[in-house]
Amino acid sequence: MRRGKVMALATCLGSFILVIFYFQSHLGSAEDQFLGGRWHGKPRRSPLQALYDSAQLEPSSIQAKHQGRRELLASTCKTYTRKRRVLTSEDLKHLVVDDTHGLLYCYVPKVACTNWKRVMMVLTGQGKYKDPSLIPANEAHVPSNLRLLSEFSTAEINYRLRNYLKFIFVREPFERLVSAYRNKFTRTYNTAFHKRYGTKIIERHRRDPSVEALERGNDVTFEEFLYYLVDPVTQREEPFNEHWERVHSLCHPCIIHYDVVGKYETLEEDAEYLLQLIGVGDSVKFPSSSKTTRTTDGMAAEFFKTVPLFYQRRLFNLYKMDFLLFNYTVPHFLKLH
Repeated sequence: MRRGKVMALATCLGSFILVIFYFQSHLGSAEDQFLGGRWHGKPRRSPLQALYDSAQLEPSSIQAKHQGRRELLASTCKTYTRKRRVLTSEDLKHLVVDDTHGLLYCYVPKVACTNWKRVMMVLTGQGKYKDPSLIPANEAHVPSNLRLLSEFSTAEINYRLRNYLKFIFVREPFERLVSAYRNKFTRTYNTAFHKRYGTKIIERHRRDPSVEALERGNDVTFEEFLYYLVDPVTQREEPFNEHWERVHSLCHPCIIHYDVVGKYETLEEDAEYLLQLIGVGDSVKFPSSSKTTRTTDGMAAEFFKTVPLFYQRRLFNLYKMDFLLFNYTVPHFLKLH
């Protein structure tokens, strides 16, 4: 009787919790049935094979650069990660799947993710889309246009994690933070963010707020936004919004082995390298971004100029792992010493 209860409990738990066991090992024949070593029905090298086959040769400068990024990431993870945990389906909601080319892309908001989603729509669209730059930005964020890894079964997830080329694009953490603030709190059209977050930030972190500010939440200052981020109550209450969540919490780079780590600072060069690696460099071009609206280092320095030292330190500690994992130095405008 007791044994039956235990089995029933295990079954119930299993229906609510999906745990993904991810190991870097060779596949058994049972898992090979999903794609059978073919990409879009054609027996050819996958992007993952192309990447590591080229590593056997004398690497070019860009190959050596990406190899260095992979090695630094692995070394930093080894230094700072005491215990590995298993992945859950919740951890995989930022991984976009391309079964046609054998790709997994972990999208990070405010790191050219709209353009990368446009590219992924072209790659997975079976000819529906030709030019990424012609896809409207709002269409790139429609959930049904791209499949996420969390939507697959455990066995299918494991197969893709082991066999697909996994890539991510990152950005200097505080530039990304300023970009998120500018986009979500200083644009008049982002009323949903003003209501959802702005009203709460003003209520908690502004002395004697006006009735209008409490109602509309549309005039949050950068300092108030930072106070909200470092406030312990914020994370106890709910997870960070994806636009200011740390990259290591969105994409889990110490659990998932990323084969290509691109950077916003070298976006055009890294995008071209990746598209060539996939084998579509001649037919798919990464959309160019507007340099006039881009958040720069100088702009970030201006925003941080009035932030008290106490909050600078707390904020840096909050985002410290992103600085370490992706080899970003302490910003020159911080007064941490």
